[in-house]
Amino acid sequence: MAFRTFAAVATIAGMTLAAGAALAQNKMELNMATPWAGGHWLEIGAKRYADLVGQMTDGRIKINVFPAGALGPALKVTETVQKGVADMGHAWPGYDWAVDRTGAIFSGWPGGPNPEEMMMWLYNGNGTKLWKEWRKEKFDVVAIPCGVLETEIFMHSHKPVRTPEDMKGLKLRTSSSWAEIAPMLGASTVVLPGSEVFSALERKVVDAIEWGGPGGNLQEGFNKVAKYVVMPGLHSPSAAHDCIVNKNVWAKIGDKDKALMETAAKATMLETYLGYAKLDIDAYKKMKENPNNEFVTVDKSLVDAVGKVSTEWAQKQSSSNEWFKKVYEDQAAFLKSVKPLGEFRFAIGSR
Repeated sequence: MAFRTFAAVATIAGMTLAAGAALAQNKMELNMATPWAGGHWLEIGAKRYADLVGQMTDGRIKINVFPAGALGPALKVTETVQKGVADMGHAWPGYDWAVDRTGAIFSGWPGGPNPEEMMMWLYNGNGTKLWKEWRKEKFDVVAIPCGVLETEIFMHSHKPVRTPEDMKGLKLRTSSSWAEIAPMLGASTVVLPGSEVFSALERKVVDAIEWGGPGGNLQEGFNKVAKYVVMPGLHSPSAAHDCIVNKNVWAKIGDKDKALMETAAKATMLETYLGYAKLDIDAYKKMKENPNNEFVTVDKSLVDAVGKVSTEWAQKQSSSNEWFKKVYEDQAAFLKSVKPLGEFRFAIGSR
């Protein structure tokens, strides 16, 4: 009897040691590339996701977040992850639009959803499913949507922009779909990385720039060098980030931790929504206190003109790109399906 008891205890102890060894083997340290030199997208977005993954996996998955350029070119995070130079990345699909224009639909475009609608499409609709399939087929990486972006400021500008006529001849720094859509209204667009945007605006190399919401733009100081703050963000009502993982690295992560990384991404989605909103409200108040700034609200004529050319652009892309067509039509149908919400809900800040 004593021998059996000892044997049982030894067996249990062996199983415990084996489990501990397996747990130790499952510990992973991942390096994450980002396009961000600093600011709230790095802090509230990438680093917060890394923190949550560490907490939820009890430290089994540790993510080291690197700023722009540390692991590869700032605008080529996806390529850096695909090649295995970085294990994973905090990405914005808009930077990959030159490879496939479909990235614009996920990353925010003039005809797209606002932040609330974006989250609904991702989790109540087919958004996340389509996003994952698109990233796998086009870029051979694993994608997890992990942050929703605020509605942006339309422009920080040296010239007032209110009507379609004001767009003619305007030299504008932008990126993604707006770089092709704005010229349809007569603007001249240039794509610059984040590190060059402030100096281009300050030196008047460009007439105007778009970057992010009030929170990020105040941190960058754009309103200090350009008089006009033009609103609302017709070019990007909302956008989203994804956390992408090299497929070989993903294969080495246990199923439980994969699920926890997905859960952490969903939690980060909520935290970015709340965090960016708070940051934007505080920053907008500070901008309004600057006597050197003039705040411009665009005319309905420009809203309508942007809507018209955006639809034309999307239909043109759809005619030659099956992935674009699939995602665009799905998103458009979902946005139509949630329109009744506007009939019985108060709009944010309307009371």
